[in-house]
Amino acid sequence: MKTLTAQDIMVTEVLTAEKDWSVEHLAEFLVEHSISGAPVISENGYLEGVVSLMDIARNQNLISHPPDSDRPHDYYLDGELNKYSDEIRDLIDVKQPGRVLVKDIMTPVVFSVAPDTPVKQVADAMIRGRIHRVLVTDGKQLAGIITTLDMLRVIYEYG
Repeated sequence: MKTLTAQDIMVTEVLTAEKDWSVEHLAEFLVEHSISGAPVISENGYLEGVVSLMDIARNQNLISHPPDSDRPHDYYLDGELNKYSDEIRDLIDVKQPGRVLVKDIMTPVVFSVAPDTPVKQVADAMIRGRIHRVLVTDGKQLAGIITTLDMLRVIYEYG
């Protein structure tokens, strides 16, 4: 086990989220795939952040207790915009509940390691950072992911 590296235990088929997804779409995606979070990548495939169920929960808490100054006028919440075409509604661009996107709630700080990082260092980063997933990157490109379940598998198989 002492010679294992991140590359030896990482999962290379990583499910990723897109920053322009709605929070509702993200929630469906996470539930559908039975995962608690996912890396967020740009159109170029670069790692931009991480989003998790905890981020969704934090967002829902903010929606249920919004600051009064950011709340749209009742006129817009009562469906008055439904009279207009999609093009007109897009021009008005009233921020309504449900229009929150992944980029609004994601964590832009990413815990990542290189493929040749020893597994013990990966575990140390996870413990110290109190995180459930570490992304393995090669430059700015996502190469794989290591979750707490992957670490348990290593302990079971090699421990």
